[in-house]
Amino acid sequence: MTVEARRAVVEHLRREFGLSQRRSCRLVAAPRSSCRYVRCRAEPAGLRQRLVELAVQRPRFGYPRLAVLLRREGRVVNRKLVWRLYREERLAVRRRRRKRLALPRKPLPTPTRPDDCWSMDFVADRLLGGRAFRVLTLVDDVSRESPGLEVDTSLPGRRVVGLLERLWQQGRRPRAIRLDNGPEMTGQDLDAWAWRRGVELNFIEPGKPTQNAFIESFNGKLRDECLNGNWFASLREAQVLIEAWRRDYNTVRPHESLGWKTPAEALAALGGAMAPPRAGSGSTPCTNPMPLATLNTHTHAP
Repeated sequence: MTVEARRAVVEHLRREFGLSQRRSCRLVAAPRSSCRYVRCRAEPAGLRQRLVELAVQRPRFGYPRLAVLLRREGRVVNRKLVWRLYREERLAVRRRRRKRLALPRKPLPTPTRPDDCWSMDFVADRLLGGRAFRVLTLVDDVSRESPGLEVDTSLPGRRVVGLLERLWQQGRRPRAIRLDNGPEMTGQDLDAWAWRRGVELNFIEPGKPTQNAFIESFNGKLRDECLNGNWFASLREAQVLIEAWRRDYNTVRPHESLGWKTPAEALAALGGAMAPPRAGSGSTPCTNPMPLATLNTHTHAP
């Protein structure tokens, strides 16, 4: 409560209820000196009117800037005086609401066949020693199959293109890819590759991961069933175990949205084909798929 408000309450108590000034001040926790104070100096002539004029001319200026303008005109004023007049005249600057760009809401394309649309994203985790690594994830929106993963401590745009190009050479050729607005996704490497291969890049709206729901669901399964259930002693071990989980996910794990079929069975029913295991030091798969029970129990104590 301001000093003026407390003085008004004290005067109301004295006038309406006949209380003394001492008791009224005690009730509203107001210092008696503030209630007894009588202003001695007169308000400078024309100051209030000039302050209002400047506030009208400069509607986005607060009282400190207006005080500077008044001093430039030769008026001897301090900020406290300007603040009092500023408040009494109700000249406070209203906060502007942030402008938001009104974009037309376009319906996202609905894929109907395998490789019509893939979804892509990143997942982060740490090794046993604390070193961070990332997983580039891919999932087919129709069959829910994961055509490939990439695991490394650094995955710039050229590594993203490298994985997509290897899958392209193996016959996995998506017509479109749905992705977010991360720097690896919006960089020149991926853009040039998509233009060269005729692949459409569908970027979701910033801050709306639900528009990329298929990959978000896949990432949740990867974290819950693999990343959270294992301690990775080295990057190589992380690459092997995560690739083994991907193959188990594609060929063994039943998927509820597919009628409890595996992505491989759904892909076969839709007339597609699974991607063959790929070679390379980045994410070489195991010779034999690791059973899910073995994968979940293959842990290392911290």
